[in-house]
Amino acid sequence: MSDLYLLDIDSRGVATVTLNRPELHNAFNDELIVGLTNEFLELEKNEKVRLIVLTGAGRSFCAGADLNWMKKMKDYSDSENYEDSRKLSRLFEVINSVTKPVIGKVNGHALGGGTGLVAVCDYVIAKEGAKIGFTEVLLGLVPAVISPYVMAKIGHSKARAYFLTGEKFGPEKAMEMELVHQVSLERYFEKDVEQVVSKFLMAAPGAQQVCKQLIQNVDAKVLDNQFESVIDYTCKTIAKQRTSEEGQEGMDALLTKRKPNWLEGV
Repeated sequence: MSDLYLLDIDSRGVATVTLNRPELHNAFNDELIVGLTNEFLELEKNEKVRLIVLTGAGRSFCAGADLNWMKKMKDYSDSENYEDSRKLSRLFEVINSVTKPVIGKVNGHALGGGTGLVAVCDYVIAKEGAKIGFTEVLLGLVPAVISPYVMAKIGHSKARAYFLTGEKFGPEKAMEMELVHQVSLERYFEKDVEQVVSKFLMAAPGAQQVCKQLIQNVDAKVLDNQFESVIDYTCKTIAKQRTSEEGQEGMDALLTKRKPNWLEGV
């Protein structure tokens, strides 16, 4: 594991991934991108991991690309820029596709590519005073790679307004835009994050994974106007879940008025 990020997995199966470049506001470089991609692939395979918290060290969450990386990019050819962008795109897609819940703990500024990390989290809690923005146009660039994930959260209209200005805004505005789900006062931030984690741990882990796949598959089918296919898929999904080991355990726990087995140790 690179020292560019830190990993901690507690006894509950909560994995905390911390971007660890506080002196550079946790900005990306090529090494961090590859390291994070591989780490999330490993966390997906790790059966002891129930959920993942993504955060930053120091005062920032992630300020996008670091200056040294940008200096190298400036002299890249078109093909080199394309391959470099594919690596960054893969990072976002890997995090977005993780079947376990991913909680964004936005401890400070999230700018440029950092907003892409915010967008691929399932639940985002942001600390008061954080600044968020799609600042690429201020540098003569565009938020291309992050756009599918951000637009899935904020929609077409808000993308037109905020992609084109590059303005920074607070977490309250981000919550209004549906990029952030909760804003926390600094003195309550750690406590509020723990409460969010506890809520996610109450759910059946297998059912959560099926839910994440359900959301993405339904979206894709609706976009393709496959409405009959959506009905068939959703009915098969719930039928399979009802007869699964986890579904049977949950229903039996309800009927016998006891806690389901996935709450043991929580």
